[in-house]
Amino acid sequence: MTLLELENVAVAYGRIEALHGISLTVNEGEVVALIGANGAGKTTTMRAISGTRSLASGKITFNGEDISKLRADLRVVRGLCQSPEGRQIFPGMTVMENLDMGAYTRRDSAGIAADLERVLTLFPRLAERRKQAGGTLSGGEQQMLAVGRALMSRPKLLLLDEPSMGLAPLVIRQIFDIITEINEQGTTILLVEQNAQQALSRAHRGYVLETGQIVKEGSGQDLLHDPSVKEAYLGVA
Repeated sequence: MTLLELENVAVAYGRIEALHGISLTVNEGEVVALIGANGAGKTTTMRAISGTRSLASGKITFNGEDISKLRADLRVVRGLCQSPEGRQIFPGMTVMENLDMGAYTRRDSAGIAADLERVLTLFPRLAERRKQAGGTLSGGEQQMLAVGRALMSRPKLLLLDEPSMGLAPLVIRQIFDIITEINEQGTTILLVEQNAQQALSRAHRGYVLETGQIVKEGSGQDLLHDPSVKEAYLGVA
């Protein structure tokens, strides 16, 4: 079943068009990777999906509903939540307060408690630091907190924007292992990532974005072994 569909989506910043009519789909249960260089339009795509950037044209359908003009907060209520680029946690709040903010649209106390237990099981470091201010965590711990906060909304589709940015290689592997586990637990994931090796090795399918256009798509493994992708994004000639 198709959970998310973008049809000829264009986004502009003033007179500059950042996305030139892109189309992609995410099916229920998948991990889909969107890779590309800096400035390719990856984060703009995420902002369009999450509702923080308006469309110039095109259509976004989520779970069978046209959400092209739906407010961002109402998209969260419908099960679409983003862990943004740069983490954007609340540095003065504790780990627990940050996680509570992720459930701000919910009223089901029992479900929130169950999801909190799930997050703290996925990220035991957060459990150890539950009373610590978010701004005092390491970069890897802050990324865990950003993902955990997004999971507290119980998303049908989790948008992950550059989860490995600025992290050490060992921490990157840990983050991607957890991303795989989240997907195996039933959460569909759209992953924007510059680390093409990790993203494509974990993804069911992927898209390559260049200067605001989708130029290639295929299974994660097919793209991982595509000569042009290897040369451009994996550093292999």
